Amino acid sequence: MDQRPGRNYTRAAAVILLAIGCLYVLRPFLAAILFAAAVVISSWPLYQRLLRRMHGRRTLAALCMTLSLTLLVIIPLALVAWNLADNIGSAFEQLRDALGHGELLPPAWIRDIPLVGEQVDLYLRQLVASRERMLELARRMLEPARHTLLAGGLMLGTGVVQMSLAAFVSFFFYRDGNALMTVIGAAMRRIMDEEAQAVTEIVSQTVRGVMYGLLGTALAQALVAALGFAIAGVPAVLLLSVLVFVSSLIPVGPPVIWGGAAVWLFSQGQTGWGIFMLVWGFFGISGVDNVVRPMLISRGSSLPFLLTLLGVLGGVIAFGFIGLFIGPTLLAVGYSLLSGWTHTRDPIVKQKGGGL
Repeated sequence: MDQRPGRNYTRAAAVILLAIGCLYVLRPFLAAILFAAAVVISSWPLYQRLLRRMHGRRTLAALCMTLSLTLLVIIPLALVAWNLADNIGSAFEQLRDALGHGELLPPAWIRDIPLVGEQVDLYLRQLVASRERMLELARRMLEPARHTLLAGGLMLGTGVVQMSLAAFVSFFFYRDGNALMTVIGAAMRRIMDEEAQAVTEIVSQTVRGVMYGLLGTALAQALVAALGFAIAGVPAVLLLSVLVFVSSLIPVGPPVIWGGAAVWLFSQGQTGWGIFMLVWGFFGISGVDNVVRPMLISRGSSLPFLLTLLGVLGGVIAFGFIGLFIGPTLLAVGYSLLSGWTHTRDPIVKQKGGGL
């Protein structure tokens, strides 16, 4: 009797159990590993050019790429997290004192808002007519708002730690990327036969498209926002620009930042600059998203808006801050593979040069 089918089932079961065990061990680091893989895949052509300039010294080239990631992404995020944690507590203490000693009246600049200022001012004055009830409501809302902002700052700080770990992992992915791809390619050929090459190209192209779209759009919006903040005379231009960069990864995130800057300008009596900030934010900062993101993501998979939104929210729930990148990327890869297997995706144009 031929025992080969039984041996094959036993081998497959052993491999599956071993894979489950490995995933269980790596579970605390899974988010960092996935993010490092996405970064390395999307920046692999740049690493290859750097490697040629350094005459094949893989360790030095990998170190340069890792340090670049640290300087461009991790350090700015760490500064934002530090400023949030440092300022939220003192700001809420000042607000609590103001609620306890001052009159809760709408600021005078609201009346100067064009078209709707007088109506809004009248509504707010009627709303705060009962001072005791409004103060009690404000006190009840103060602590939940404080905890929410502190939780956001904590999530951002956790994201900095995860990105630092991802930068450490990416060093080894860069240095040993060719050997790693040889092993992965051999395993995929054993599983998928002739489809392995097409699947590899779909994954590589999609990851690059999504990462280029996310990071390229965030960078473009941050630069446009920095220009607008500088023109309008808004303070802390660098900090606000970094916040725009981070919030642009979230749908409808940047309007919170440039809208707050516009409100600050109105509160300072600079109505003209406040209107400029609103117009610049709507057509300039947020308008970049409608131009740059589709242009960059078109390199890979045109992910529907619903999947992008679910990828962002689900990624944050599953992986924390770093899930902003991982969630949309994983959904985009799955969407592209499904489109390819159902023959609803355009044929893949093979990339030259191979590698990741």
